[in-house]
Amino acid sequence: MAHPLSCVCLCVDDFGLDGAVNEAVLHLLELGRIGATGALVDGPAWASGAAQLRAQPVGRIDVGLHLDLTELSLATEARHKLPLRQLIGASYTRRLDAGWLAAEVTRQLDAFEAAWQQAPAFVDGHQHVHQLPMVREALLDELLQRYPDPAQRPWLRDTRPALGLSAGAGNAFKAAVIAALGRPALHRMAKQYGFAMNRALSGVYDFKGDGVRYQQLLSAWLLHARHGDVLMCHPAAAMVRGDAIAAARCNEYQVLASEWFGGLLEQLPLRIGPLARWLHEAQQEQASER
Repeated sequence: MAHPLSCVCLCVDDFGLDGAVNEAVLHLLELGRIGATGALVDGPAWASGAAQLRAQPVGRIDVGLHLDLTELSLATEARHKLPLRQLIGASYTRRLDAGWLAAEVTRQLDAFEAAWQQAPAFVDGHQHVHQLPMVREALLDELLQRYPDPAQRPWLRDTRPALGLSAGAGNAFKAAVIAALGRPALHRMAKQYGFAMNRALSGVYDFKGDGVRYQQLLSAWLLHARHGDVLMCHPAAAMVRGDAIAAARCNEYQVLASEWFGGLLEQLPLRIGPLARWLHEAQQEQASER
């Protein structure tokens, strides 16, 4: 059970992918149901969405870079993407083009800052690519150069599974596989170079089923949430054309925006909000105790 003062961050991935995703983020933010969103800066709705988010009160939401190397629907001649399996294989055999990788990380951070007009509050990866070999080194190298002041550095998503079998054996296995693909090494590097990270990650599932199933999963995730956890989600206010998880996005949005979810949050001993401030404060306290 969550601690009475637990802060849990519901993070919407894929902001900018489509206007329907942006609409969901803005509405859920208004309802106080989310604390962060990760931006696909190559998405057609990123620039307009960033302008809408800038109108929100400062500190209300963590806006971060959702580093994307695999979303083929957003690929162009100038924005090369790889299928996930190909990227994983090339990263583990050290066959990725290091020059392309470094340039892509820089380009996406530049595009983020141009629209958001400040540094990202956090960085994670679309399909969790930020933790893969070669990718994590390129990412941390760029972040260290770009943000030499530790107080200005974004926090990084830790994919450590937040719970065991409570959300089902299949989902637990998927969460374990995600974490196995580079999480231990990224965690060591983040600690070495002074990057804050969330405690653990929930929200992993197979994107199958209806709204009732998502209610059940969401209840399990939040009942086992701890202070500093991230619960990732992928809502959209309408179907996103050509998207493999379009139906799941709509189900998630309907549940997250529902009176049922509002009632659940009132009953649970936790609060939903951004993590950046708390993570940096906790990091400073740990440093002072050494």
